[in-house]
Amino acid sequence: MNARDRDVEGRARSARPRDGLGRPLPYGVPGVERQPEGVVRSGVETVREAQRLLDAGMPFHAHEVFEDAWKSGPEGEAPLWRGLAQLAVGLTHSARGNSVGGARLLRRGAAGVEGLRGETYGIDLPGLVRWARELAGRVEAGGPAVDAAREAPRLGGDG
Repeated sequence: MNARDRDVEGRARSARPRDGLGRPLPYGVPGVERQPEGVVRSGVETVREAQRLLDAGMPFHAHEVFEDAWKSGPEGEAPLWRGLAQLAVGLTHSARGNSVGGARLLRRGAAGVEGLRGETYGIDLPGLVRWARELAGRVEAGGPAVDAAREAPRLGGDG
């Protein structure tokens, strides 16, 4: 590989494979396919795809889906998608064993979506805030290792 990997548009972008939590693996090792960047989805499609990734234990990849919605969606929905991206990254860090960063991002994401009004695509925001704050507390208290798939929230509130 070159000293610095580049994407098709010449931007620096690591070509190293990644695991399900987004951690880089050595070149040549099989990894999890990265989410394509810049995909424009409807809000419903965004929630559906992110839930699929969360259920598969891939919150890092779900965060990329939320980030696409944040960047490409209506400006008024940016706080929703940004908060959801932060929650997914908080789960990622928690599952990687980074309790400080995980708890901080879980709380930041919870604060970001708490009390939002407008279109939420069926997401149970109060339930998600409770989930995030409870998980942040357990992570900070040195609770058992976080399994990203088992701890994944149900965005629609049925889990």
